[in-house]
Amino acid sequence: MAGLTTPQAFSHRLSPSERPSTGILGLLATQVLMEVRRYRRLPEYFIGVVVLPVILYTMFGLPEAGKVLPRGTDVGAMMFVSFGCYGVVSQALFSFGGELAAERGKGWLRRLRATPMPMWVYFAGKVALNLVFTAVTLVGMAAVAVVAGGVSFDPLRLLACGGLIVTGVLAFSTMGSAIAYWVRPRAVATIVNLVFLPLSFLSGFFYPLDQLPGVFTTIAQALPTHHFGLLAWGLMGPAEDMDAFGNPATGSTTLHVVVVLAWWSACGLLTVLGYRRDLDRERS
Repeated sequence: MAGLTTPQAFSHRLSPSERPSTGILGLLATQVLMEVRRYRRLPEYFIGVVVLPVILYTMFGLPEAGKVLPRGTDVGAMMFVSFGCYGVVSQALFSFGGELAAERGKGWLRRLRATPMPMWVYFAGKVALNLVFTAVTLVGMAAVAVVAGGVSFDPLRLLACGGLIVTGVLAFSTMGSAIAYWVRPRAVATIVNLVFLPLSFLSGFFYPLDQLPGVFTTIAQALPTHHFGLLAWGLMGPAEDMDAFGNPATGSTTLHVVVVLAWWSACGLLTVLGYRRDLDRERS
C-alpha cells in the first residue's frame, strides 16, 4: 500500500552500524552496541559506576602507595585489588541487577518477550556491557596507581589479577539478577545497598579483616566476595604479603572457587525461578 514503509525498506534507511545484524553473534554484538550507546548518553551513570571506584582508590589507595610488604609487593597494588573487587561487585549489583529491576518494573522485559529476539541475548548484552565497564574501571585505577602513586606492578600478576576481577561480573551477576526478580522494583535500590555495603566491609575490601572484630572474620568465610577477594589478592602477591596486608591467605584455591561457584549456582537458580514466576503471572 502506498505510504506504508516495509521493514525491508526501513532497514535500508539505517546506516550499516545501525542495522540489526544477522546470526546469534550478530544479534549479541548489536545488543551490546545499543547498550553502550544508551549509557553513553548518561554521563552521571558512567561516573557513578565506573569513575567512583577510581576516585575511592585515589582517596584511600594512593596514600598507601610506595609502602612495600615483606615479599616486595606494593601496598598500592594490593589496594588496587581491593577496590577492583569492590568495583566489580558494584557493577553486578547496581548496574546489572539494579537496571534489570528497573526495566522489569517498567514492563520492558515483557515487551521483549513478545519479540523474536531470544531473551538470553538481552541478558548476555547486559553482562557484556558490564564486562566493558569493569575493564575500563581497572584500566583507570591502574593508570592512577602508576602515574600518581608510582606503584610498581608485576606485569604478569597485574594481567592475571585484572582478568580474574573482570570475571567477577559473571560470578556475581546472578546475585544481582536474583535480587532484581525477587524484590519489588521500587525497593531494589534499598535492598542492594543493604547487601552491597556489608559484603564489601565483611570481605576486607575497605578494611583488612584483621582490623575488624573476630565475629566478622567468621562471617566472611561464608561470603563469596571474601573468597573472590582472596583469589585476587593471591594473584597479586604471595601469601606472606597477604598476611602482612591484613587479609590472611586462609583456605585453598579450590575452596575459594567452590564457594564462589556455589553462590553463583544458588543465585542463578533463584533467578530462573523468579523469571518463570513472571512468565506464569503473564499467562494467568
